[in-house]
Amino acid sequence: MRSAAVLSSSGRGLLYAGIAVLFFATSPVFIRWAGTLSSYEITFWRLFIATLALALAMRTVGESGRAALAEWRKFTLFGLVTALHFVLYVASLSFTTIAHTLSLLYTAPVFVTLFSARFLKEAIPRRKWGGILLATVGIGILAGFQPRFTGRMMVGDLLALGSAIMYALYSVIGRWQRTQYSLFSYATFVYGTAAIWAAIPAALAFTPTGYTPLAVLSLLGLGLLPLALGHTLYNAALRRTHATYVNIIATQEVTGGILLGVLLLGEVPGPNEIFGVVVTLLGVFLVIL
Repeated sequence: MRSAAVLSSSGRGLLYAGIAVLFFATSPVFIRWAGTLSSYEITFWRLFIATLALALAMRTVGESGRAALAEWRKFTLFGLVTALHFVLYVASLSFTTIAHTLSLLYTAPVFVTLFSARFLKEAIPRRKWGGILLATVGIGILAGFQPRFTGRMMVGDLLALGSAIMYALYSVIGRWQRTQYSLFSYATFVYGTAAIWAAIPAALAFTPTGYTPLAVLSLLGLGLLPLALGHTLYNAALRRTHATYVNIIATQEVTGGILLGVLLLGEVPGPNEIFGVVVTLLGVFLVIL
């Protein structure tokens, strides 16, 4: 009976992760449409809007959030990791393609596996290192062996890789803290402290002429869809099953984001990019088999 309950909980976690992907896939398009603003402003506003939405949800279900508030020092660190993930992610899209950003971002399961072994004391089977190597080869194909690769794209790719490392830490932290706080309290305080971290650079990079109707609507979309809904479902999934499994499902944002980029932005990936994406994702999948 207990094993059936665990299986049911794990199944719900995988389902939540799958739904989260649908919201995640909208993120690159919204960021492109908000491109008249700095990456810091985009990061701050999406976090601020998501915090308001989650605070309302927390109030609706009658949660006070006192336990999380009492641990504000801990959440200051969690918020910094979250803010760095989003800032680096948004910034990378200003330098490189959606295909590059998403593919490099979703090397995160490799880092999740490494960090889980280091911080959560979960051993890494020897066979998983083959997947790590294959994912690295895929990155090389994606970033280094194509005619139109430029120094600017390299900067974007490095930013995306940094975002992947922060995303992995964010995932492991969510898994680690799953029994300490309610979902809404945890998400509200993580997004809120991340917004505070992003507020100062956002103010310094303020671009008043960039707040066009399309940019403002895109900020609302970013705050509500991929973050308030997508990332909260992602954190709900982390509470029910292994962080690496949740993260690997989230890699399908690559597919959704590239498809939306083609349909809405006309940003068509080249054959080399597609091949690099496939090899990278294959390596990532091997990590969790």
